[in-house]
Amino acid sequence: MSIIYFGSFVVTRQVFYKSRHSYALVNVKPLLPGHVLVCPYRVVPRVKDLSADEIADLFLTVQKVSEVIEDVYKGQSLNIAIQDGPLAGQSVPHVHCHIIPRKLDDLPNVDDVYQLLNSKDADIELSFQQLKSINTVGLSSPDLSDLERTPRTEEEMWVEAEMLQAKMSKSNL
Repeated sequence: MSIIYFGSFVVTRQVFYKSRHSYALVNVKPLLPGHVLVCPYRVVPRVKDLSADEIADLFLTVQKVSEVIEDVYKGQSLNIAIQDGPLAGQSVPHVHCHIIPRKLDDLPNVDDVYQLLNSKDADIELSFQQLKSINTVGLSSPDLSDLERTPRTEEEMWVEAEMLQAKMSKSNL
């Protein structure tokens, strides 16, 4: 099994779907249940840095993963978002597409998801750093009191990734 990176972070065990140029992984701190990411294997910071083949594969992967995520998490709609660069809220300099299944009244206001995506609480790089601190023997847990959602454990993410991998393999996509 080859190592898969999201930015500088090893995410191999979080990956539940692989295509030629892209992969899908469970989120360390999902905004809502079923919030996953789709990324190209090649670590590049901006969409403009991707080749035509990588872009086509990325969006075909988003389409395939979206259908399964919506079904598994009983979503009625999806938010599909890319934060393309730091000023757009990108916290890891690696192109990634958020897929977030939505249900009626899952948030007080439908558009609150965009505020959450741009919050410190959604900072994926910070979340991975916190996860590394929590999972490293001998280090105390970081102070997460200012965060509403704590990073999930590697085990929690692995269980979800295994379940989604099984669902993806059974889908007709």
